[in-house]
Amino acid sequence: MPTILGQNQYGKAENRVVKITRDGDTHHIKDLNVSVSLSGDMDEVHYSGSNANVLPTDTTKNTVYAFAKEYGIESAEQFGIHLARHFVTSQEPIHRARIRIEEYAWERIETSDANSKFIGADEVKHSFVRQGQEVRTAQITFDGENWEVVTGLKDLTVMNSTNSEFWGYVKDRYTTLQEAYDRILATQVHARWRYNWTSDEDRLPNWEKSYAQARKHLLQAFAETYSLSLQQTLYQMGSRVINSRSEVDEVRLSLPNKHHFLVDLEPFGLKNENEVYFAADRPYGLIEATVLRDGVEPRIPVDMTNL
Repeated sequence: MPTILGQNQYGKAENRVVKITRDGDTHHIKDLNVSVSLSGDMDEVHYSGSNANVLPTDTTKNTVYAFAKEYGIESAEQFGIHLARHFVTSQEPIHRARIRIEEYAWERIETSDANSKFIGADEVKHSFVRQGQEVRTAQITFDGENWEVVTGLKDLTVMNSTNSEFWGYVKDRYTTLQEAYDRILATQVHARWRYNWTSDEDRLPNWEKSYAQARKHLLQAFAETYSLSLQQTLYQMGSRVINSRSEVDEVRLSLPNKHHFLVDLEPFGLKNENEVYFAADRPYGLIEATVLRDGVEPRIPVDMTNL
Protein backbone atom coordinates (compact mmCIF):
# COMPACT_ATOMS: atom_id res chain seq x y z
CA MET A 1 0.00 0.00 0.00
CA PRO A 2 1.32 3.52 -0.78
CA THR A 3 2.26 5.82 2.08
CA ILE A 4 1.42 9.47 2.57
CA LEU A 5 3.08 12.20 4.59
CA GLY A 6 1.35 13.26 7.77
CA GLN A 7 1.79 16.25 10.05
CA ASN A 8 5.34 17.59 10.03
CA GLN A 9 7.41 20.56 11.09
CA TYR A 10 11.03 21.58 11.35
CA GLY A 11 13.11 24.29 12.97
CA LYS A 12 15.97 25.12 15.30
CA ALA A 13 15.62 24.12 18.93
CA GLU A 14 17.06 25.73 22.05
CA ASN A 15 18.68 28.88 20.75
CA ARG A 16 20.15 30.49 23.87
CA VAL A 17 20.09 34.26 23.61
CA VAL A 18 21.09 36.72 26.35
CA LYS A 19 20.22 40.38 25.74
CA ILE A 20 21.87 43.08 27.86
CA THR A 21 20.12 46.46 27.82
CA ARG A 22 22.40 49.22 29.04
CA ASP A 23 20.45 52.11 30.48
CA GLY A 24 23.41 54.25 31.43
CA ASP A 25 25.07 52.59 34.40
CA THR A 26 21.99 50.45 35.04
CA HIS A 27 21.86 47.22 33.07
CA HIS A 28 18.95 44.82 32.47
CA ILE A 29 19.10 41.15 31.45
CA LYS A 30 16.78 38.98 29.37
CA ASP A 31 17.96 35.36 29.21
CA LEU A 32 15.92 33.16 26.83
CA ASN A 33 15.99 29.68 25.36
CA VAL A 34 14.09 29.95 22.06
CA SER A 35 12.86 27.04 19.92
CA VAL A 36 11.44 27.70 16.45
CA SER A 37 9.16 25.23 14.64
CA LEU A 38 7.81 25.87 11.13
CA SER A 39 5.29 24.02 8.94
CA GLY A 40 3.63 24.54 5.56
CA ASP A 41 4.27 23.37 2.00
CA MET A 42 6.98 20.89 2.88
CA ASP A 43 5.80 17.77 1.04
CA GLU A 44 8.49 17.80 -1.65
CA VAL A 45 11.43 17.98 0.72
CA HIS A 46 10.18 14.74 2.26
CA TYR A 47 9.20 13.01 -1.00
CA SER A 48 12.04 14.03 -3.32
CA GLY A 49 14.53 15.89 -1.15
CA SER A 50 13.89 19.21 -2.91
CA ASN A 51 14.81 22.09 -0.59
CA ALA A 52 13.09 24.73 -2.73
CA ASN A 53 10.61 25.61 0.05
CA VAL A 54 12.96 25.09 2.98
CA LEU A 55 14.25 28.01 5.01
CA PRO A 56 17.45 26.63 6.62
CA THR A 57 17.26 26.03 10.35
CA ASP A 58 20.53 27.94 10.62
CA THR A 59 18.68 30.96 9.21
CA THR A 60 16.03 30.66 11.91
CA LYS A 61 18.81 30.63 14.51
CA ASN A 62 20.37 33.76 13.01
CA THR A 63 16.96 35.45 12.97
CA VAL A 64 16.56 34.91 16.71
CA TYR A 65 19.84 36.71 17.43
CA ALA A 66 19.24 39.46 14.88
CA PHE A 67 15.77 40.16 16.27
CA ALA A 68 17.20 40.41 19.79
CA LYS A 69 19.21 43.36 18.47
CA GLU A 70 16.62 44.86 16.10
CA TYR A 71 13.54 44.61 18.34
CA GLY A 72 15.04 44.05 21.76
CA ILE A 73 13.31 41.68 24.19
CA GLU A 74 10.47 43.49 25.93
CA SER A 75 8.96 40.18 27.04
CA ALA A 76 9.16 36.53 26.03
CA GLU A 77 5.68 36.77 24.53
CA GLN A 78 6.34 39.89 22.48
CA PHE A 79 9.65 38.52 21.21
CA GLY A 80 7.89 35.32 20.15
CA ILE A 81 5.20 37.33 18.35
CA HIS A 82 7.84 39.22 16.35
CA LEU A 83 9.49 35.95 15.31
CA ALA A 84 6.28 34.08 14.44
CA ARG A 85 4.94 36.97 12.36
CA HIS A 86 8.23 37.28 10.49
CA PHE A 87 8.48 33.62 9.49
CA VAL A 88 4.87 33.32 8.31
CA THR A 89 4.66 36.64 6.44
CA SER A 90 8.14 36.65 4.87
CA GLN A 91 8.17 33.09 3.49
CA GLU A 92 5.24 32.02 1.29
CA PRO A 93 5.68 28.25 1.84
CA ILE A 94 5.56 28.68 5.62
CA HIS A 95 1.96 28.65 6.88
CA ARG A 96 2.43 28.22 10.61
CA ALA A 97 5.11 29.13 13.10
CA ARG A 98 5.33 27.98 16.70
CA ILE A 99 7.80 29.67 19.01
CA ARG A 100 8.54 28.12 22.39
CA ILE A 101 10.49 30.12 24.92
CA GLU A 102 11.92 29.47 28.36
CA GLU A 103 13.05 32.52 30.32
CA TYR A 104 15.61 32.36 33.11
CA ALA A 105 15.27 35.11 35.69
CA TRP A 106 18.17 37.13 37.05
CA GLU A 107 17.95 39.20 40.22
CA ARG A 108 20.05 42.30 40.75
CA ILE A 109 22.60 41.83 43.53
CA GLU A 110 21.98 44.21 46.40
CA THR A 111 25.16 46.08 47.17
CA SER A 112 26.38 47.96 50.21
CA ASP A 113 24.66 51.24 51.03
CA ALA A 114 26.00 54.65 50.08
CA ASN A 115 27.67 55.09 53.47
CA SER A 116 29.63 51.86 53.13
CA LYS A 117 33.39 51.88 53.38
CA PHE A 118 33.48 50.11 50.01
CA ILE A 119 34.06 52.79 47.43
CA GLY A 120 31.54 52.83 44.61
CA ALA A 121 29.30 50.17 46.11
CA ASP A 122 26.25 52.39 45.67
CA GLU A 123 26.99 52.71 41.95
CA VAL A 124 27.03 48.98 41.10
CA LYS A 125 23.94 48.24 39.00
CA HIS A 126 25.29 45.58 36.69
CA SER A 127 25.70 42.53 38.93
CA PHE A 128 23.10 39.77 39.06
CA VAL A 129 22.43 36.38 40.58
CA ARG A 130 20.37 33.67 38.86
CA GLN A 131 17.16 33.01 40.72
CA GLY A 132 16.12 29.51 41.77
CA GLN A 133 14.97 26.65 39.59
CA GLU A 134 11.73 28.33 38.49
CA VAL A 135 11.54 28.88 34.74
CA ARG A 136 9.10 31.09 32.88
CA THR A 137 7.69 29.62 29.66
CA ALA A 138 5.85 30.91 26.60
CA GLN A 139 4.50 29.37 23.40
CA ILE A 140 3.42 31.61 20.54
CA THR A 141 1.65 30.12 17.49
CA PHE A 142 0.64 32.01 14.34
CA ASP A 143 -0.99 30.67 11.16
CA GLY A 144 -1.13 33.91 9.20
CA GLU A 145 -4.46 35.00 10.67
CA ASN A 146 -4.88 33.84 14.24
CA TRP A 147 -2.59 33.91 17.24
CA GLU A 148 -2.41 31.65 20.25
CA VAL A 149 -0.29 32.67 23.23
CA VAL A 150 0.23 30.29 26.14
CA THR A 151 2.37 31.51 29.02
CA GLY A 152 3.41 29.64 32.11
CA LEU A 153 6.02 28.56 34.58
CA LYS A 154 7.59 25.33 35.75
CA ASP A 155 9.68 24.06 38.66
CA LEU A 156 8.17 26.54 41.14
CA THR A 157 8.42 24.70 44.46
CA VAL A 158 6.00 25.74 47.21
CA MET A 159 5.09 24.42 50.65
CA ASN A 160 2.45 24.92 53.33
CA SER A 161 3.67 23.59 56.67
CA THR A 162 0.10 23.42 58.04
CA ASN A 163 -3.54 24.08 57.04
CA SER A 164 -3.64 20.86 55.03
CA GLU A 165 -5.56 17.64 55.73
CA PHE A 166 -6.24 14.37 53.90
CA TRP A 167 -8.85 12.01 55.23
CA GLY A 168 -12.19 10.37 54.36
CA TYR A 169 -10.78 8.66 51.28
CA VAL A 170 -11.66 5.22 49.89
CA LYS A 171 -9.97 2.34 51.71
CA ASP A 172 -9.50 -1.23 50.57
CA ARG A 173 -7.35 -4.21 51.60
CA TYR A 174 -4.22 -2.54 50.18
CA THR A 175 -4.64 0.80 51.95
CA THR A 176 -2.01 1.52 54.60
CA LEU A 177 -1.96 5.33 54.50
CA GLN A 178 -3.07 6.89 57.76
CA GLU A 179 -5.53 9.79 57.70
CA ALA A 180 -3.87 13.16 58.24
CA TYR A 181 -5.46 16.14 59.96
CA ASP A 182 -2.39 18.38 59.94
CA ARG A 183 0.17 17.68 57.26
CA ILE A 184 2.77 19.38 55.09
CA LEU A 185 1.50 20.20 51.60
CA ALA A 186 4.31 20.73 49.10
CA THR A 187 4.36 20.66 45.32
CA GLN A 188 6.35 21.80 42.30
CA VAL A 189 4.00 23.94 40.24
CA HIS A 190 3.86 23.46 36.48
CA ALA A 191 1.29 25.92 35.13
CA ARG A 192 0.23 27.12 31.68
CA TRP A 193 -2.40 29.73 30.93
CA ARG A 194 -3.89 30.66 27.56
CA TYR A 195 -4.74 34.21 26.62
CA ASN A 196 -7.89 35.18 24.77
CA TRP A 197 -5.86 37.48 22.51
CA THR A 198 -6.09 35.95 19.01
CA SER A 199 -5.80 38.78 16.48
CA ASP A 200 -3.57 41.73 15.63
CA GLU A 201 -6.72 43.85 15.73
CA ASP A 202 -7.19 43.09 19.42
CA ARG A 203 -5.44 45.12 22.08
CA LEU A 204 -2.23 43.45 23.19
CA PRO A 205 -2.03 42.46 26.85
CA ASN A 206 0.79 43.84 28.97
CA TRP A 207 2.71 40.57 28.96
CA GLU A 208 5.11 41.35 31.80
CA LYS A 209 2.40 42.65 34.13
CA SER A 210 0.03 39.83 33.25
CA TYR A 211 2.66 37.18 33.99
CA ALA A 212 3.60 38.76 37.31
CA GLN A 213 -0.05 39.03 38.35
CA ALA A 214 -0.95 35.47 37.30
CA ARG A 215 2.05 34.14 39.23
CA LYS A 216 1.03 36.20 42.26
CA HIS A 217 -2.52 34.82 42.17
CA LEU A 218 -1.26 31.24 41.88
CA LEU A 219 0.91 31.70 44.96
CA GLN A 220 -1.70 33.56 46.97
CA ALA A 221 -4.33 30.92 46.26
CA PHE A 222 -1.92 28.19 47.32
CA ALA A 223 -1.13 30.01 50.56
CA GLU A 224 -4.69 31.06 51.39
CA THR A 225 -6.54 27.79 50.70
CA TYR A 226 -7.19 25.57 53.71
CA SER A 227 -6.62 22.36 51.81
CA LEU A 228 -8.54 19.12 52.25
CA SER A 229 -6.93 17.75 49.07
CA LEU A 230 -4.33 18.86 46.56
CA GLN A 231 -7.10 18.77 43.93
CA GLN A 232 -8.99 21.42 45.88
CA THR A 233 -5.89 23.59 46.06
CA LEU A 234 -5.27 23.16 42.32
CA TYR A 235 -8.80 24.28 41.48
CA GLN A 236 -8.52 27.33 43.72
CA MET A 237 -5.22 28.30 42.09
CA GLY A 238 -6.61 28.07 38.57
CA SER A 239 -9.85 29.80 39.53
CA ARG A 240 -8.00 32.69 41.17
CA VAL A 241 -6.14 33.40 37.92
CA ILE A 242 -9.28 33.15 35.76
CA ASN A 243 -11.33 35.34 38.09
CA SER A 244 -8.58 37.94 38.50
CA ARG A 245 -7.23 38.22 34.97
CA SER A 246 -9.79 38.92 32.25
CA GLU A 247 -7.22 38.25 29.50
CA VAL A 248 -6.84 34.58 30.55
CA ASP A 249 -9.40 31.93 29.50
CA GLU A 250 -7.72 28.65 30.45
CA VAL A 251 -5.26 27.44 33.08
CA ARG A 252 -3.64 24.01 32.94
CA LEU A 253 -1.94 22.86 36.16
CA SER A 254 0.24 19.87 36.96
CA LEU A 255 1.04 19.47 40.65
CA PRO A 256 3.23 16.58 41.79
CA ASN A 257 2.67 15.96 45.49
CA LYS A 258 6.07 16.25 47.16
CA HIS A 259 5.36 13.93 50.06
CA HIS A 260 6.69 14.61 53.55
CA PHE A 261 6.33 11.74 56.02
CA LEU A 262 6.73 11.99 59.78
CA VAL A 263 9.83 10.16 60.96
CA ASP A 264 9.29 7.54 63.67
CA LEU A 265 11.46 8.75 66.54
CA GLU A 266 10.03 6.43 69.19
CA PRO A 267 12.97 3.95 68.93
CA PHE A 268 15.12 6.80 70.25
CA GLY A 269 12.74 7.65 73.06
CA LEU A 270 11.63 10.84 71.31
CA LYS A 271 8.16 12.10 70.45
CA ASN A 272 7.72 13.58 66.99
CA GLU A 273 5.11 16.33 67.30
CA ASN A 274 4.85 17.27 63.62
CA GLU A 275 8.42 18.52 63.60
CA VAL A 276 10.72 16.08 61.79
CA TYR A 277 9.85 14.75 58.32
CA PHE A 278 11.35 12.58 55.63
CA ALA A 279 11.06 14.24 52.21
CA ALA A 280 10.42 11.56 49.54
CA ASP A 281 11.10 12.48 45.92
CA ARG A 282 9.43 9.38 44.45
CA PRO A 283 7.02 7.83 43.93
CA TYR A 284 4.78 10.88 44.04
CA GLY A 285 1.12 11.64 43.55
CA LEU A 286 0.53 13.61 40.36
CA ILE A 287 -2.52 15.87 40.28
CA GLU A 288 -3.44 17.51 36.95
CA ALA A 289 -6.44 19.46 35.74
CA THR A 290 -7.60 22.32 33.54
CA VAL A 291 -9.61 25.27 34.88
CA LEU A 292 -11.64 27.15 32.28
CA ARG A 293 -13.67 30.30 31.99
CA ASP A 294 -17.32 29.26 31.61
CA GLY A 295 -18.19 28.65 27.97
CA VAL A 296 -14.58 28.24 26.83
CA GLU A 297 -13.26 25.07 25.17
CA PRO A 298 -9.93 23.63 26.41
CA ARG A 299 -6.99 23.94 24.02
CA ILE A 300 -3.87 23.49 26.13
CA PRO A 301 -2.59 19.91 25.65
CA VAL A 302 -3.10 17.48 28.51
CA ASP A 303 0.44 16.21 28.04
CA MET A 304 2.22 19.36 29.13
CA THR A 305 5.65 17.96 28.29
CA ASN A 306 4.71 18.45 24.64
CA LEU A 307 3.48 22.01 25.07
